[in-house]
Amino acid sequence: MVNSMNQDAIVFALSNPDPEILPQDALKAGARIAATGRSDFPNQINNAVVFPSVLRALLDTRAKGLDEDMLVGASYAIASLVERPHLKEDYIIPKINDPRILSTVVKTLKEAIKSSQNSQ
Repeated sequence: MVNSMNQDAIVFALSNPDPEILPQDALKAGARIAATGRSDFPNQINNAVVFPSVLRALLDTRAKGLDEDMLVGASYAIASLVERPHLKEDYIIPKINDPRILSTVVKTLKEAIKSSQNSQ
């Protein structure tokens, strides 16, 4: 299946603990980037990256929920932490324990929540 994808394919095999395809197999089949939800492989894309930040923002603002735009904003905030010189096939997302994630995502979500509350 990976072999049939476009050139420079990106594979997010996020099932845990067993991803749909192992990163080395995805890369061997032609993917340029492979990510899983596991910490023992590069590019860990796991909801644990964002959960503490989401909870902090919800508690601080007393918001009852988040919408998709807010979560997309949080994903862009996380992605922005990987500076261009460091961006490479095996580093597309900061490590789960990167101390910048919490403050960056909390700030982003708080701003989005306040903006949403003001527009209602």
